[in-house]
Amino acid sequence: MTAWAILTAVGTDRLGIVDDLSSILESWQCNIEESKMAVLGDQFAVILLFAGPQQQVQELIDGGERWEAVKDLHIELRTTTPGHGRKQGLVYMVETVSLDAPGIVHAVTRVLRDFGINIEELDTETGAAPFTGSPMFVMRLRVILPEAVAPAAVRESLSRIAQHRDLDIKLEPVLPLHTG
Repeated sequence: MTAWAILTAVGTDRLGIVDDLSSILESWQCNIEESKMAVLGDQFAVILLFAGPQQQVQELIDGGERWEAVKDLHIELRTTTPGHGRKQGLVYMVETVSLDAPGIVHAVTRVLRDFGINIEELDTETGAAPFTGSPMFVMRLRVILPEAVAPAAVRESLSRIAQHRDLDIKLEPVLPLHTG
């Protein structure tokens, strides 16, 4: 029987972290199903879903010695179930670009929450603007709009935030439009 687990790992960035983790999982007959990995500051962060034979997955969760090759990482494992499929609705991308300032993520996600919009993915980054070097902030979200929510109403609410915070915000459909 197949079992699923979530692995999260954080540690100082170094060459070979992904190879170390994937090697351990492969040696235990497990497959990486989904993952997100990024360098944040000087740290490397991993979150991944893996699946494998139930006994091997449980032994990986229970046995710390199996993770000795990556002892420089803080690793947590927990069982999970396979995805229940994405929520029903319309898949959209939201993107903001602006000068960096506190509160942008909160302002945008509050609007989404008020509409009952589920966030499937959220990525942010900061960098210097061309020519001026001003600190810029970019946020990208993959969201599921419930079918009862009018995209025009969401755009209107996001537009108010854009004016108030001096943001450029886009809300665009992603094909295919329906999930589930």
